[in-house]
Amino acid sequence: MSMQLKHLKTLLQPQDGAAKICALAWAPNNTKMAVCTSDRVVLLYDEQGEKRDKFSLKPADSKFGKKSYTVKGIAFSPCSSKIAVGQTDNIIFVYKIGDDWSEKKVICNKFVQQSAVTCLIWPPDQPVIFGLADGKVRAANIKTNKSSTIYGTDSYVVSLAANPSGKGFLSGHADGSIVRFFFDDEGTGEAQGKICTHPCPPYALAYSQNAIVAAGCDKRIIAYGRDGRSFQHFDYSRDDDEHEFTTAICSPSGQSIVLGSFDRLHTLNWSPRRQMWDEPKIKVIRNLYTVTVLSWKKDGSRVCAGTLCGGVELFDCCLKRTIYKNKFEITHVGLSQVIVKNLKSGVRIVLKSHYGYEIDEVRIMGKDRYLVAHTSDTLLLGDLSSNKLSEVPWQGSGGNEKYYFDNENVCMIFNAGELSLLEYGSNEVLGCVRTEFMNPHLISVRLNERRQRGVGDNKKIAYLMDLKTIAIMDLVTGLNIGQIGHDSKIDWLELNETGKKLLFRDKRMKLNLYDVESQQRTTILNYCSYVQWVPGSDVVVGQNRGNLCVWYNIEAPERVTMFPLKGDIVDLERNEGKTEVIVNEGVTTISYTLDEGLIEFGTAIDDGDYERAVAFLETLEMSSETEAMWKTLSKLAMDQKQLHIAERCYAALGDVAKARFMKETLRIAAEVAKTMGGDGFNHYKVRARMAVMTRNFKEAETIYLEQNHVDEAMEMYQEMHMWNDAIEVAEVKMHPELENLRRNYYQWLMETGQEETAGDVKEKEGDYLAAINLYMKAGLPARAARLATSREDLMSNTELISRIASALIKGDLYERAGDMYEKIRDHNQAMQCFKKGKAYRRAVELARYAFPQDVVKLEEEWGDYLVSQKQLDAAINHFIEAGSTLKAVEAAINSRQWVKAVQILELQDSAMSAKYYKKIADHYANVGEYELAEKYYVEAGSTKEAVDMYNNAGKWEMAHKLASTYMKSDDVANLYISQAQQLEVQGKFKEAEKLYVAVQEPDLAITMYKKNKMHGDMVRLVKVHHKDLLQDTYMHLAQELENEGNLRQAEHYFVEAGDWKAAVNMYRAHDMWDEAHRVAKAHGGQMASKQVAYLWAKSLGGDSAVKLLTKFGLLEAAIDYAAENCAFEFAFELARIAMKNKLPDIHLKHAMYLEDEGKFPEAEAEFVKAGKPKEAVLMYVHNQDWDSAQRVAEAHDAESVADVLVGQARFAFEEKEYAKAESYLLRAQRPELAVKYYKESGMWQDALRVCKEYVPNKLQQLQDEYDKEMTSKSTRGSESMLQQAKEWESSGEYARAVECYLKMTNQLTDNTEILIKSWIKAGDLAVKFLGQEKATAVAEIVGPRLVELRRYNQAAELYLKVDLVKEAVDAFITGDEWSKARKVAKEMEPKLESYVEHRYKEHLKHQGKADAMVDVDVVSGLDMYIERGEWEKALEVAEQQNPKVLHKYVALYATHLIKGNNTTKALDVYVKYGTPANPQNFNIYKRIFTDVIQKKDLNKPEAYRTWADLRDMFYSLCENMKTSAEANSPQHEEFEIMLLISHYYTTRSAAMVHKSLDTIAAKLAVSLLRHTDVIPADKGFYEAGMMCRAVGWDNMAFVFLNRYLDIAEAIEEGSLDMLDHSDFQDTDIPFEIPLPEKLHLTSQQHEELKEWVLAVSMDQKVEQVLPKDERNSYEASLIATDTGVRSLPCVITGYPVLRNKMEFKHPSRVANKEDWNKFLMATKVSHSPELQDVLKFIGAWCGATPNPSYSFQ
Repeated sequence: MSMQLKHLKTLLQPQDGAAKICALAWAPNNTKMAVCTSDRVVLLYDEQGEKRDKFSLKPADSKFGKKSYTVKGIAFSPCSSKIAVGQTDNIIFVYKIGDDWSEKKVICNKFVQQSAVTCLIWPPDQPVIFGLADGKVRAANIKTNKSSTIYGTDSYVVSLAANPSGKGFLSGHADGSIVRFFFDDEGTGEAQGKICTHPCPPYALAYSQNAIVAAGCDKRIIAYGRDGRSFQHFDYSRDDDEHEFTTAICSPSGQSIVLGSFDRLHTLNWSPRRQMWDEPKIKVIRNLYTVTVLSWKKDGSRVCAGTLCGGVELFDCCLKRTIYKNKFEITHVGLSQVIVKNLKSGVRIVLKSHYGYEIDEVRIMGKDRYLVAHTSDTLLLGDLSSNKLSEVPWQGSGGNEKYYFDNENVCMIFNAGELSLLEYGSNEVLGCVRTEFMNPHLISVRLNERRQRGVGDNKKIAYLMDLKTIAIMDLVTGLNIGQIGHDSKIDWLELNETGKKLLFRDKRMKLNLYDVESQQRTTILNYCSYVQWVPGSDVVVGQNRGNLCVWYNIEAPERVTMFPLKGDIVDLERNEGKTEVIVNEGVTTISYTLDEGLIEFGTAIDDGDYERAVAFLETLEMSSETEAMWKTLSKLAMDQKQLHIAERCYAALGDVAKARFMKETLRIAAEVAKTMGGDGFNHYKVRARMAVMTRNFKEAETIYLEQNHVDEAMEMYQEMHMWNDAIEVAEVKMHPELENLRRNYYQWLMETGQEETAGDVKEKEGDYLAAINLYMKAGLPARAARLATSREDLMSNTELISRIASALIKGDLYERAGDMYEKIRDHNQAMQCFKKGKAYRRAVELARYAFPQDVVKLEEEWGDYLVSQKQLDAAINHFIEAGSTLKAVEAAINSRQWVKAVQILELQDSAMSAKYYKKIADHYANVGEYELAEKYYVEAGSTKEAVDMYNNAGKWEMAHKLASTYMKSDDVANLYISQAQQLEVQGKFKEAEKLYVAVQEPDLAITMYKKNKMHGDMVRLVKVHHKDLLQDTYMHLAQELENEGNLRQAEHYFVEAGDWKAAVNMYRAHDMWDEAHRVAKAHGGQMASKQVAYLWAKSLGGDSAVKLLTKFGLLEAAIDYAAENCAFEFAFELARIAMKNKLPDIHLKHAMYLEDEGKFPEAEAEFVKAGKPKEAVLMYVHNQDWDSAQRVAEAHDAESVADVLVGQARFAFEEKEYAKAESYLLRAQRPELAVKYYKESGMWQDALRVCKEYVPNKLQQLQDEYDKEMTSKSTRGSESMLQQAKEWESSGEYARAVECYLKMTNQLTDNTEILIKSWIKAGDLAVKFLGQEKATAVAEIVGPRLVELRRYNQAAELYLKVDLVKEAVDAFITGDEWSKARKVAKEMEPKLESYVEHRYKEHLKHQGKADAMVDVDVVSGLDMYIERGEWEKALEVAEQQNPKVLHKYVALYATHLIKGNNTTKALDVYVKYGTPANPQNFNIYKRIFTDVIQKKDLNKPEAYRTWADLRDMFYSLCENMKTSAEANSPQHEEFEIMLLISHYYTTRSAAMVHKSLDTIAAKLAVSLLRHTDVIPADKGFYEAGMMCRAVGWDNMAFVFLNRYLDIAEAIEEGSLDMLDHSDFQDTDIPFEIPLPEKLHLTSQQHEELKEWVLAVSMDQKVEQVLPKDERNSYEASLIATDTGVRSLPCVITGYPVLRNKMEFKHPSRVANKEDWNKFLMATKVSHSPELQDVLKFIGAWCGATPNPSYSFQ
């Protein structure tokens, strides 16, 4: 692409004389342009080039007058609101012009200088830079109003040029020097200061990122590199039309430069590939005169030029311009800069690559709001509405990215399982995560959506890692901050706006809440069908079944507000302080308004505005939600020490105590602040009360005691009834009231019924009896018992002890009671108590001395009890003690005391032990003690388990050894293979290999490694087990790795397979020539490496190829090779660059090649270039192109002229043109050759004549030869006959000579050539000498003879000589010389032309050449195709004729297909070629329709294409009929019905794929019953019934399937007379229907259906009635029963449209809004091509589709 300049308009008309435009400047914001004229007036233009304002400039000193200076430069400030003007009267003025046109222009800065200002620029974010006549370059800072010198030189500054980024600039000086300066070198490391010297003053100076371009009065443009060296020259010094270069400007992108001169603009475009400037494109504009100044608009789209005569011209500049979707204009103004303009609004946006990369394609996506563009290494994104642009590094991925624009702040890009997030306006990728789930409902991104107090950047994403796992990531830190594993598939998730809470719903309709900070998960709703966060808040709205659920405070998810609902929530809207839930209640849409106060509360809390939160809560009535909110607010207020808020909260909650406590605390704080000043909240009383409020009593005590307020501390504890703490404080501080306090405490305890505490007090005081009585009174006998047993004196009181024991037994404290009884020697009671209390240790101890006979029984009971308590190991010894061995073993096993269990079992018999040994073996197997496990498995007879154990442990040898001992070999093999397959699945490949090899199945191991791409292991096994397949394996692996892109590995295997050439070709295919050369050299030797080098060079071309071949020393060889292999362009290219001496040789080879190819003129040119004109002459001679041969010989090789004439003569002799031949030879001065040729032709007379005339010295010799020839002939047979004929001829007796020649027949000789020559001679003589009549007679004899010998041309020539035209034509026809026959007929006997054509057709027909016949007679040709069964070919040809011919044959083909039961193919033919409204075709269309609707197996989604084709065919037909004579005829109406039926079937087929459209599919099946007079009735009722049954419409299903059974019965009986129509009264389902010939279902299906109908008829829930709607009519009927009004059918379902109507342009086409929306939703969610096709058809059929979005009006 190269920059094009196109003249747009003249902004300022030029004048007749010099009126130089002094300066031009575009504003950085692209909205203004300033022009300074020679009158020192600045004109301001808008971006369209309309003049909007102007103002006059001022001199430095008004006393010198207005004409005392000229303007040398103007520049806009970076903000576009100021203009700097540089003047020759040693001053710079800065004018403030403002943002609006109407603002007053005032001078805001002036900078007086020591010298005249010569040039001026104002780079972005920098001061004004200007050059002076004294050679200084200075900067003017408008903030400080001071100027300073940047650097000084001794030479007048002629030009300044900034680089594209504005971070550096160049100055050009009168001595030709160019100086560079950087504000910031942007990391390039380039030097500052003088970098080069131009041959003349560089008035035209431009600075791009790639080069410096300078030009001046020497008419030469020179490009300098960054190092200051010149690398390109464009010299116009010899061009008389060119003048000096006056000015230059660089494009904003830095990739183009425009230079101005006289009448011309030169455009330079940078070529990134060549790293050079392309040859300048020159735009010549006559009478423009010298261009004095240029300015380039900052968006790159315009260049403005000012001229010497005062003209200002505006040019459009672009590389290319495209219109996108008729909505946007995309202009490439540079390789890396694009302007996108909205054609409707006129808004423009500039898309620019900051890295300078070339922008490829620009796309506008996401409802025409977002820009997407690619460069080689970056991705550009833009939001057209907010003007935010981003550019991020992006490696090309083949264009497989999918973009999602559902979130306004971030673009989601999905590619190869990775999701990238790009924030608009940011030049970095926000984050990347791995996920396979790109449904917008399964990803939630929140970016600073609701700012909170004290929270910085808040950017989070929640997404699915797999269907059951959610990950939450902080995009700022890149850390995972939460992961949720769920037990069911998740189908929706969303973070709240602060990213602290996550809602997600699973497939079981459970709604869960997850707190990101606490990581707590709560299920908050079951059967959730809708959920959404309310925008701008943390309020949640959901629906479960018939309830609307609202969580106003999500911190308390158990508190939910519910309202009953009738319909389904479809949307949530929040605007103007009002939140509404939109509910679709079937026919109507209702909105429920949420409590805005409650919503605002949550927002106020988040914002920390507690007063606002209180204000909101005060407006609400108390409910469970508001109570939760008051509690939340009170907690937050306490945390923030906002006590007045907390007090209000406690009051609202009815917590009077806390409210009063808060009020009192506030009063104390206020009083302290008033009396003492400062913050009352720091007072000790307030601090202590706050600690009490939070139940931190020790802190409050510390605060009081620090201030020595002991009484207040004690009082606090007494108020809280914390007497012990009060007494403790009194004891520590030795308070005088201590005893009094204790008395009061005891009295209070007794009054409040706290006997236990009182007993404690008495016990401490030593009053034990009183303490025991108090404990007993408190119902604490255990404490009483403990106290009694600790005192000997109390134990002697038997009555007390019995009383305590009885109380203990009552309290189930049996062991304590037994202890008491044992101490008073009551052993029976003690034993009873111990046994009841399960205190067996005590019982056994007691039994040992009191009841020895019960010890064994007690041990067993003790063991049983321990087992019941799961103390199995403890029970073992007790069972052993009791002699219960089996119980002991089970206890040992259950308690995992394996050694003990074995020890016990070893003493038992083996029959009993087996089942226990297996359990023990299982244990040892689990802990890895395999030998022991094996031993016990064998003991238990479980050998297979032992083998499995070894296999699982990977001890294959042990397993094999054991298995071989105990199992069959087949079982061993099967076992090992299945085991190996399991290991393979687990990724344990080595172990699996061992198993496969162990059972001699190495192939399975090889397959395993192949499948898992473990090529090394695969090859290792192939080497061991299949050496013969090793090479094939290497090749297969190499090809597979090549396809995967693993080229190095592929090379290795190609080489291993001995096919290094394949490796070379692989690298060639991937353009990796270095590698290809390396491989060829390493494995193919010198020759192969040379060939690769040659091919490499050929791919490079030009200088690169030469350098490469020179490097390898192959240049000459490569040229020869290229020439020999016909790569002449490459050979010429190489030779021209490096070996010009080889050019003639290449030209010669090229000429020979062209000669072989038959390209003679080109070959001639090449022969001449090669210096071999003789070869060209010989070529033409060889091809008998005598004129060309003569021309070349005369022009280039005079010696060859004679050779050409001789060649011509030889040819003429062969053609029997003797006179011509003779003349050629005489011209060539070769009469002896003429004599020779005549002699060879037997023309002795002519030979003698020429010899006599031109070679008299040889006459005698020739005469002798002739005499000898004549005398040597014998007198018999043909020779004598010929001799005689010649003699008659030579003596002038022509009639006799002719007779002799005619007597030559095949009886005389077998030599046909002699016969033919004789007969032709006879004919020639007769024609020449014997008159017309005789000549005709001879021709009639000779002609048939020649035809018989297949000499058709000679026969025809003879006939023509005697005017026997028809015979001549017949001769040509017999010889298949049709063109000659036609030519003769046309030129000599036109009436024979039809005869020839007739014969030609017969010939073609006979030969079966249909293709040729078509060219002659289309209809006959088509008929021939049809006879041969080539229908496709016939239609292809017919299509090229007129439509009438085409549709005749289409109809014939369709009829043929229908007869062959291939109706589907017939349908395809009409879909392909169209459906004309020809009445003769109507029966075919009907037949196709009938056959398709009667077909089985079309009630499924896969049949969509068939139905769509049928629909499209009838749509085409109906459209064609509208414009034909058949319009509105009964036939037309019939076809319209067929179209409608086809549409219903098509839509049903499309809907069947999607679960959400099941009801629509069922409705369509029901609607089709309206047409059972057209479609097969049994099929229609069966399909409708089955689809109703599938969606749970059991009543309808029962009625329809019952009807199916009735029709099936009628089909069997052959009559509809017995059919009962009562179920279908008052419906539009027809009674009069054609009876199908046979049943649609098989007998088995029929019987199954019969059983279901019978079963359902017994079900009381199912009624045999059709559902009715609000019209009191059958819901699918178009005609209302009561009113007779006919409703229009819905184009989606076929059901009547009663209300909520969706109207189309076509007046009789409508849709139910609900069904339409449902269909649209399914289409959007699924992107199903079938659903989209249905919508597209509806759009065409109904006139226009409504906007395909939801509609809730």
